Formats: sequence, structure tokens, C-alpha cells
Amino acid sequence: MPRLYVVATPIGNLQDLSPRALETLRNVSFIAAEDTRVTMKLCQVFDIHTPLVSCHMHNEESKGAELAERMIRDQADAALVTDAGTPCVSDPGHLFVRACTQRGIEVLPVPGPVACAAALSVSGMECREWKFYGFLPREKKELRDALLRMPAETGIALVHESPYRVLALMEQILEVLPESLVSVSCDLTKLHELTLRGTVQEVLEQMRNNPKTEKGEYCLVLDVRACRVPEEKTEQELSVELLLLQCIMDGKTLREAQEYLTESGLRKNQVKSAALNVKKRLLEDEVW
Repeated sequence: MPRLYVVATPIGNLQDLSPRALETLRNVSFIAAEDTRVTMKLCQVFDIHTPLVSCHMHNEESKGAELAERMIRDQADAALVTDAGTPCVSDPGHLFVRACTQRGIEVLPVPGPVACAAALSVSGMECREWKFYGFLPREKKELRDALLRMPAETGIALVHESPYRVLALMEQILEVLPESLVSVSCDLTKLHELTLRGTVQEVLEQMRNNPKTEKGEYCLVLDVRACRVPEEKTEQELSVELLLLQCIMDGKTLREAQEYLTESGLRKNQVKSAALNVKKRLLEDEVW
């Protein structure tokens, strides 16, 4: 039975291509590449003459099955690569791997560079447990919700981001998780690689003052263990606040509104908690 080798390729420094990866790419029958033009450059540097076939996120579902059938028919070993780093880790490839495993083809890793692990290793943060989020949502509300979930889900969060959106992401982190510590890495293993560490505010200021911020892909490591996330209010809590506001609009003071709702049968502690929220909100809006 043929084998599929999932081969990690350099994320910047070509010397990171392992001898085993080089030997594998030279000896398989074909290489399934995310972008054959990118992989062709790698092959030219290392004198690899193995045929390349395209297998990317837009054709992988059908192409993966087709290539797996080809491997069985020709008893041909193959390699899977992405443009840089490890296939299937925030990159395409899993559908081809799945097609192979479903047909009994053995799938073997050829480990090597992966950006999130490299960023984590230089962050200076304790990383016994962490969660990889890949690229976060672009819509502001969805992004905010994703950030708010992090402290409940993990202590250390890893995120990928484009150089064109990284400042906006950092600004959202500052707004939603201001107590977090961050390590921001770009151009990892390349000539101008850079890692900034500190509070969100400190790192954001350095990035704003760096004219080259919009260059190179980013990997962010967030320590969110000290973050305080506001608890979401239940529908019942919100309804009590609305009742208090309705009483105030009818001419009652906040104290009178509390007494009225308590006498109506609502729990005193519940009404008091809702009243504190209402008072805080009114003070913030400068209408109290």
C-alpha cells in the first residue's frame, strides 16, 4: 500500500528544511502542493525534480479523492506540502489526508517548521497548556465575542493575523482584554524577524511607531489569565433593569422604584443588584 507523507517546509529560512524532508520530496512519485509556483521555487533551490500537482483549498475536496485513487492505482507514494510551514495547521491539506485514510493509505508526518510553535517558543510565557485559534473573525462583533471567550477557554491563546489587519486586531484586544500580556512575532526565521513582548498597550505603541508593521505575517501569543471578562446578564436580570427604568420614566426616583418592585414580589437582592447597574449606567451617561 502506498504512503502519503505530510511534509513541513520552511516558513522563511530555507536551511530549516530537514534532511528527511528533502529526501522524501526527492523520492516520492509526486508532490501535492498548495501553490505549485511557490513549491517550484523550493524545488529549484534544492534540485528536486519530482512532479508537482495542485491541491489547494478550492479544489481539495475533489482533487484529494482523485489523487488518493491515483496513489492506489499506481502504487505511488506522495508528499503533501503547503506554501510554508506544516500542512493542515491553519493551512489546507486535511481533506486529502482524510481521503487517503479512508482508503487505507498510511499517512506519515515529516515534522518541521510551524509558525505558531515558533512564536510560542520565543514568547517567554509558560505554555504547558494553550489553544490555537488560527485567524479570528473579521467582523467586529464576532471578533469581540471570540476574544471574550478566550479567558474561559484557555490561559494562553495563539492567533494568526495578516499584516494589514494586525493593528486593528491589537486595538480590539486592548479594548476587550486590556489586562492581557502579548508576544507578537512577524517574519519568523527571516532576515528581519521581530518579536515584541509586553502589555497590549506597550506592544501596540511600538507597532504604531514601526513603519514596517504592514509587512510579514503575524503570530500573536496572548496570556489572558489575568483578564476580567464581564459576566453576561440573564434575561431576568435585564427585565428587572427595564422595569426600574420604566418606573423612573413614570416619575419615581430610583429608590421609590426599588421599593415598588420589592413590594410587587421581586426578590430584594435581585432588585438591588439591578438598581446598582441602572445607577452606574445613568451616571456613565451623565443623566442621573
